[in-house]
Amino acid sequence: MKDIEDRLEAVEAALEMAGIAKKEVLTLAELSKYTGMSRSHLYKLTMRRAIPHSKPAGKMLFFRREEIDAWLLQNRVSTAEEISSKAVDYCSKHPSHGR
Repeated sequence: MKDIEDRLEAVEAALEMAGIAKKEVLTLAELSKYTGMSRSHLYKLTMRRAIPHSKPAGKMLFFRREEIDAWLLQNRVSTAEEISSKAVDYCSKHPSHGR
């Protein structure tokens, strides 16, 4: 019986995430589930104005999913392969620096 309950909870969580992923505007609670970040951490980010958000009534927080996706993907770190490729390309264009 415990196995069935666990599976049901997993299905419910997956359906909830699918619904959140389709929404254009998220609440703080939804954003917490969407990003995996705690509500308190997200609230601190809004207080520091480090995350894009809206406060239309001056109290409730709302987040545009498209803006959050862009925010989550900022400051991309290059892979070792990309860095190596750039180094080879630079050295081929600047042979005097490759010595």
